[in-house]
Amino acid sequence: MPDFTWEAARAKLSEARERALQLGGPENIARQRAGGRWTIRERIDHITDPNSFLEVGTVATHKRFDTEGNRLPDTASGYVLGLAQIEGRDVAIGGEDYTIEGGVLEIHADRLKGGMGGFIEELAHEYRIPLIMLMEGVGGGIGWEAHQGYAPLVSGHDFTVCYQLMGEAPVLVAPMGACAGVTGARVAASHFSVMTRAACIFAGGPPLVERALGHRIDKFELGGAEVHAGISGVVDNIAEDDADAIRQLKAVLSYLPQNVWEMPPYVPTDDPPDRQDDVLLSIMPEDQKAAYDVRDVINVIVDRDSFFEIGGHRAPAFVCGFARMGGYSVGILANNPMHLGGALDAQGSEKKTRFIDFCDTFHIPMVYFVDVPGFMIGPAAEREGTLRKGMRALQALMDANVPLVSVYLHKCYGMAGLATGNANRLNLRLAWPTAEWGDMPIEGGVYSAHRRQIQASDDPSALIAEVEDRMRAAATPWKTAEAFGVEEMIDPTETRGIIIRFLKAAQGVIKQNLGKNPKYGVRL
Repeated sequence: MPDFTWEAARAKLSEARERALQLGGPENIARQRAGGRWTIRERIDHITDPNSFLEVGTVATHKRFDTEGNRLPDTASGYVLGLAQIEGRDVAIGGEDYTIEGGVLEIHADRLKGGMGGFIEELAHEYRIPLIMLMEGVGGGIGWEAHQGYAPLVSGHDFTVCYQLMGEAPVLVAPMGACAGVTGARVAASHFSVMTRAACIFAGGPPLVERALGHRIDKFELGGAEVHAGISGVVDNIAEDDADAIRQLKAVLSYLPQNVWEMPPYVPTDDPPDRQDDVLLSIMPEDQKAAYDVRDVINVIVDRDSFFEIGGHRAPAFVCGFARMGGYSVGILANNPMHLGGALDAQGSEKKTRFIDFCDTFHIPMVYFVDVPGFMIGPAAEREGTLRKGMRALQALMDANVPLVSVYLHKCYGMAGLATGNANRLNLRLAWPTAEWGDMPIEGGVYSAHRRQIQASDDPSALIAEVEDRMRAAATPWKTAEAFGVEEMIDPTETRGIIIRFLKAAQGVIKQNLGKNPKYGVRL
């Protein structure tokens, strides 16, 4: 063994650290930037507080081989990770370095360099701090068997810690380039995900699809942002570029606690809690058949400029996201009559279920703005399993332990209407004078209930109109409020102040329940 000297040891350490900073070399870095994407180190620098990133694993290397199995010069490992701060909060952070062989997962360095079940997840798990993953990698590598001497069983990945984290601390991820295989799968196991338009996610990329299925397809058509944020629901939001993705990650983190044992952050505001805004009266049309955008209602009632929508590219008839009211974090649920009349379809039910679980996991009280004519009907709705997915959303709401305030704006009918409160708990329901409810909407319900009589009538249209008018008179919300069938009838301009008053009163019980939720986190 050579004689040890501090000078030689420190020089070797300095050389290893310099190699890590060089990533995959100038040519690969230039190619990355030419594609409109930052390198992993640039991404970490942009999202973390200045000089707060304490890197782990700088000495680890990536062993390279050519197609014939001959050894090539080592590079820094293809994963960058460590401990950092975002807005003064400790986080575990890491991501693939795409400039090194496409961010290939290095099985031999899995635990050290933050692969699935690796150091980065265990850091978040054991320290109970948020996990931030900036993702761009091709998943498992090919050729590992040639130089190690055997093939691993599915790379030996253990998702135990990954799933544990879903019930412990925020897991926020941003796919920012190609994410294939296990890297793509890891995106789905998160509380919030935002995907850039330069990103694509798939179990197997276009070459595998062509080889296995004989189908040639573009990578964005296979797994681009419009596919996964707009159709599949694998990711929540779309970002225009890396900078936008980082902005969204920081925004979502700002509403969340460090872990389930801590309170959500309180952000002081100069927006008066008792602010009353008559614009609500113009947003909600007096013509009960006219549509409106529920986001306009939300933005007036919550703290100014505080609403952050989640999942806005998918299931537009259901709106959800985080906001603040009186400085407190709240989860917003809302039906949007601008789409499907606000009916709850299969995709909307899935979106609703996940977001309720998200809020409940991190003790964030929910405010539900209700205008739902029922579950979506028709052949497509039946094939998509709307009833099963809708009942799962009802189950999620009944399972939730956080306070819920429901505000009934207009329609509330059928089983979908049942899934707007929890009769087994306080069930605080506030109704605007425009609200109406029942087992079935009057329009259509009259014909369904009295079909034979209507068909036998000399003037079916006149009979339908007569019965509908009679039912509307009986369905007035005032009679229900007088019977305490709804807890309070309110002027729309009073909504903000009343909700904030209840939110403030609920902080004590939220604090008492910290860490007591036995659930697993968010249903994937």
